[in-house]
Amino acid sequence: MNNKTGGIKMNLKKALLVSVLSLSTFMGISQESHAFFGIFKKNKDKQESVLQVKGSDTIVNVSQAVAEAFMNKNKDARVAVTGGGSGTGIAGTINKTVDIGMASRNMSEKEWNQAKEAGLNIEEITIGFDGITLVVNKNNPVNNLSREEIRGIFVGEITNWKEVGGKDERILVLSRDSSSGTHVYFRDDVLRRGVKGATEEYSPNALFLPSNVALKQEVINTQGAIAYIGMGYMDDTVKSLSVDGIEPSFANVASKKYSIARGVYWYADKARTGTAKDLVDFMLSPEGQAIVKKEGFVPAR
Repeated sequence: MNNKTGGIKMNLKKALLVSVLSLSTFMGISQESHAFFGIFKKNKDKQESVLQVKGSDTIVNVSQAVAEAFMNKNKDARVAVTGGGSGTGIAGTINKTVDIGMASRNMSEKEWNQAKEAGLNIEEITIGFDGITLVVNKNNPVNNLSREEIRGIFVGEITNWKEVGGKDERILVLSRDSSSGTHVYFRDDVLRRGVKGATEEYSPNALFLPSNVALKQEVINTQGAIAYIGMGYMDDTVKSLSVDGIEPSFANVASKKYSIARGVYWYADKARTGTAKDLVDFMLSPEGQAIVKKEGFVPAR
């Protein structure tokens, strides 16, 4: 055998060896890839099993507290609770991106029609009642406002505290942003006096903030500020105002004496099953409603 022939045979052996190694490597990668995608699918399935509760910032804390108590009793259940506003929660329920939508206002006629067009049978579940509390800086001497005075302040007709018995000081109007159910309710019930078709809007000088916490902090920092917050967020860092002589207390909201009050809601598929059904049942149970009360709201039951 000459050197040329031997070289050819040697090259053939090397090529064969490289092919075998390449095939082995490919098979190994394929097995690893299969294992990776198996883990990915498993994690994806696990993520899909998490019940999504989203919406109103007013009731995000009470909903979180109820969800945590529920998961403590049901170790296999997974519930994620996030805010974003009532409009976000309702839209997510209609779009099927969330399982339960939280809202501090009723669904609108337009939203009910959208749900119907999507073939959904959504149920409005009243989980409690909330007194919308007017709050001012603790150094503000004003203790009471009439509904008409409140309306005048928030539409921008009353701009100085001396006009309602306070100091000669400019009023800073604070409101939740437009995605908030409280923003919508307060506008419709107080600014528009509950009149369908009315068009009053918040003062053009109003400052719109994304949460109850942000509103309260601005009131703490600004002596002339006024805002509205859910009663569950009230504490001694700010001062609450009576409305037409009625305090926004638990008893007055429960008895319906306090006029600026509304229901707070969960929206879910009426034919719900599994974790969604169990969570709603727990919310409406004596244990769940006790948590609603503990968080500062009036229980629905």
